[in-house]
Amino acid sequence: MSDDLNGMDLTDQHLKEIDEMYQDITLRQRLKILFEGIKSPRDSKEYKAAIIELQRLSAPAAAIIIPVVAVLVLIVMSATTASNEREIQVEMMEAEEFKDLDKIEEPPPEEPPPEVDIDVPIETPNVNIDSPVAENQPMSPKPAEFDAAMITKSPVVLKNVFGATRNTGVRGSMLGRMGGSGATEAAVMRALRWLKKNQHSDGSWGGQRTAMCGLAILTFLAHGEKPGDSEEFGETVQKAIQFLLTNQEGNGRFKHMDGNQYAHPIASYALCEAYGMTAHPDVKYAAEKAVLEIIKGQHPTGGWTYKLNPGPEGDGKYRDDTSYMGWCAQALKAAKLANLHPEGLEKAIKLAIKGFKKNAHPNGGFGYTSPSQGGGLTSVGTLCMLLLGAGNDKDVRNGQKVIDSWTPSFSSQEALKALGGGTDEAAKKRALANKAFPEAERKFYMNSAQYYYYYATQCKFHEGGSHWTKWNNAMKGPYVQTQIVEKDKYEFKGKKYDIGHWVNVDQHSDRPVMDTCLAALQLMVYYRYLPTTSKEAVQVDEEIVSASDDAKGGEITIEVGDL
Repeated sequence: MSDDLNGMDLTDQHLKEIDEMYQDITLRQRLKILFEGIKSPRDSKEYKAAIIELQRLSAPAAAIIIPVVAVLVLIVMSATTASNEREIQVEMMEAEEFKDLDKIEEPPPEEPPPEVDIDVPIETPNVNIDSPVAENQPMSPKPAEFDAAMITKSPVVLKNVFGATRNTGVRGSMLGRMGGSGATEAAVMRALRWLKKNQHSDGSWGGQRTAMCGLAILTFLAHGEKPGDSEEFGETVQKAIQFLLTNQEGNGRFKHMDGNQYAHPIASYALCEAYGMTAHPDVKYAAEKAVLEIIKGQHPTGGWTYKLNPGPEGDGKYRDDTSYMGWCAQALKAAKLANLHPEGLEKAIKLAIKGFKKNAHPNGGFGYTSPSQGGGLTSVGTLCMLLLGAGNDKDVRNGQKVIDSWTPSFSSQEALKALGGGTDEAAKKRALANKAFPEAERKFYMNSAQYYYYYATQCKFHEGGSHWTKWNNAMKGPYVQTQIVEKDKYEFKGKKYDIGHWVNVDQHSDRPVMDTCLAALQLMVYYRYLPTTSKEAVQVDEEIVSASDDAKGGEITIEVGDL
């Protein structure tokens, strides 16, 4: 009997213990059982109870932890994806009908114009630099015809320094806002029509066909005239671009170049802007080849010399020519804006700043191949350093002060004739001695006034404020008045129009084409570029200046920001 009672007591105790294990206890009690039991021997009931509690608690813990981890992973992935996204501007365009250019009647073939040399606008005696030219240069196959129907609008153009300002609506708005007028725009239209009427049958202009073709292309593009887009001038620009494509050698250089080969950087500049405004693949290929030659011809000192000769002179020094450098720097800038990527472009842009500073005078001004105070090439160095991103450099500020002392004028041959003289050197000297003739118009008479003013007008435009207002007020009147106008010499859509060109007395010019292009480009400065001081335009990185000063040799490590 006692054994039965003892058995019943033991069973009741087990049942009680089991009941206690599964009764509703608090989380704190469960955690106490877990942590105390886990320390007990493995064969003890406390340890087994701890294992049971661990199993019970693992389910709700997992239900909380797993969703939290999943949410965190999604947040991290979302942030990473967002940081890699780029905003791409898309413009929907309706298909346009293009003229069948093959059916357009070509004018009868004309005799090729005689080639003449345009030399450097310098302030010291000219120096000929002979550069060895490799024989048997590789020749590129004849490029396919430049098809206007393939041209598309480039997204770079719509948001960058040029392009967005060159459509009809924006152009009109900026013309008035930046100081232009109906008179200046009328002069520009007369010049564009004169250029169209005087284009050679092969698509070029002037005696120096490659250089003048490049300048004319820049002039039409400045007004927003593009192949496949401009009804009046599209075919003219198309033929001009085709001329450059057809006459580019396999090594990237061009045929029909002047003696010192200014034509190469000028043509390169034109092709870069043409690609930036057309996004045509053939133009891109040609532009990158041409710019690569400029990069290869750059000196370790940052500058360039005639014929893109990369080596030193006989004395072991590098001849850095500010005038020649000006066109090279403008070509690099246009390549950057057009989103071209020839190898070494970024380094060449940084190094070019150092090259211009080499020819800067501490008291203000840029010299020809060494520092010079207050000379005409001051405008070249000032503008190029500003465009390359060093606008806050002291040499740029000093250069702007020098240009403040200049007064823009267009010194035409007609003005000299009105003084009773011709256009030879003796007539120039008489003009210099004539006190009745405005001093501003006599300042650079013995050199290249319009060449210097082409750069100076852009310098003052980018400086803005009262500096630009003063310059513009002095410029636009004389430039319009000195244009040589021919009445009713041009017909378009059954209506006759006037045409106009300029002829100046610059020492170095392929006139009248070069004179006309330089003057017209100045009268389009109002909308050709956004001012570099504007929010939308190129950002100036102040670190460039100190970094370029400290750079040693050809290797420089500086950040240029978004040039």
